[in-house]
Amino acid sequence: MIHNFRDLDVWQKSMKLTSAIYRVTKSFPQNEVYGLCSQMQRAATSVPSNIAEGSGRMTDKELSHFLNIALGSAYELETELLIAFEALYISEEQCSLLRQQIVEIQKMLYALIKKYSI
Repeated sequence: MIHNFRDLDVWQKSMKLTSAIYRVTKSFPQNEVYGLCSQMQRAATSVPSNIAEGSGRMTDKELSHFLNIALGSAYELETELLIAFEALYISEEQCSLLRQQIVEIQKMLYALIKKYSI
C-alpha cells in the first residue's frame, strides 16, 4: 500500500498535466465551456485524485482499483485531447506535448497496477 501519494512521480506528473490542461482549455471557444473543456478538466483532475484516493485504501486490491480508474481517465483525456486537436482548438505542437505527458503517465500507472494487482 502506498501511504504518501505526494511522493509518487506519477502523481506529481499528473498534477502538472492537470495544470497544463486547465491552461490550454482557457483558450477554447466559449461554447465549449460546458462541453469539451469541462470534460477534459474533469478527466485530467480524475487522474491524480484517484491515485491519491487509492493510496489511502487499506489493501493492494483497492489501490489497484483506483489506479485502474486513473488509467481509464488518462485514456479518456488522450481521446479528448485528440478531439480538441481535430476541432482546431489546439495546435499540433500543443497536442503532441500534452499527449507525450499523458502517455508517460499511462505507462507509469500500468506499471503500478501490475505491481499491486493480486
